[in-house]
Amino acid sequence: MFGVIMAGGQGSRLRPLTLTRPKPMVEILGRPVIDFVKDAMQDASIDTVVVTTGYRGEQLEHHIASWTVGEHPMHAWVNQESTPMGTAGSVRLLSEHLTDTFVVGSGDSVASFDIGALIDSHRQSGARVTMALWEVEDPTEFGIVGLSATHHGELDGQLREGYICKFKEKPTPEEAFSNVINAGLYIIEPEVLALVPEGEKFDFSKQLFPMVLEKGWPMYAKTIDGVWFDVGHPSELIRAQHTLIEQRSSLPFPLPKGDFFRDSFVAASAKMNGEIEGTVVSSLSQIESGSILKDVLVMSGSKVGKDCRLTNCVLGERVELGQGCSLENVILGDDVTLEAGSVFKDCRIPNLD
Repeated sequence: MFGVIMAGGQGSRLRPLTLTRPKPMVEILGRPVIDFVKDAMQDASIDTVVVTTGYRGEQLEHHIASWTVGEHPMHAWVNQESTPMGTAGSVRLLSEHLTDTFVVGSGDSVASFDIGALIDSHRQSGARVTMALWEVEDPTEFGIVGLSATHHGELDGQLREGYICKFKEKPTPEEAFSNVINAGLYIIEPEVLALVPEGEKFDFSKQLFPMVLEKGWPMYAKTIDGVWFDVGHPSELIRAQHTLIEQRSSLPFPLPKGDFFRDSFVAASAKMNGEIEGTVVSSLSQIESGSILKDVLVMSGSKVGKDCRLTNCVLGERVELGQGCSLENVILGDDVTLEAGSVFKDCRIPNLD
């Protein structure tokens, strides 16, 4: 079976981290986010994957070359868009390869997808599209999905699996007829892709899927278990690393080399002499004595000097903090250096606003 990973997003809300990398190459637990959906596809015996790219696609091309070698190689390549085509439009460019049932996933989310189970549900239901769902407490910031027990049946807001009968983007609390949302992974039949106008920018959730529903074609959906994160904001990076560390024994993801503490992780090649809580220290990074880090992501090759205090921060690659720095709710891009004694709160450096 053929898999497509959509990885064309710029990740503007993650700046300055995405000034130097595409959003799917932001790391969680020392792994680029895109690797999580690749692993899910590989676990479902999908051995051919194309990655659709736009912004800084050369970085993705270099990384994806690593998928084709090693212990579990797969056939993978990049399709670079010259102009943004939208989610469905970018996949439409690959239509000559997508002549049978195929899988599409988002390269900027972390989720415990059981793609094999979704494919089984897709075949048993006779659907043209099957969608993975995730249950949320507050659906007002998402696109919600309404389900029925049968094709053309009545909407039942309590269902977590069934035939799709309704969509709604970012509903008000009064408009929310369910609390399950589109989790960004689809099983699709090729005739659905033929509905996408050739050469036009076109979106799966806003345009193509409502069109399929309007045509009366069956669409199925199933809520996943485990974890799901759309890492579109720095706070989601912190939340995702907390959850992956906490649930590491039950999740289907390979663990990086290093030491896990109760709520933290230190890569094998990092040097740790400070105190950490809810923190990830990535490869080749160094935390010097007297420093205390709480809820922090330290990316590769960064150095935190002595006696620093960091709370709820993300440090990009090769960041250097001098002695006695104090940071709270701060996002530092790659290669930022702060002098000793620097104090910052609630900001991003560099700040491009």
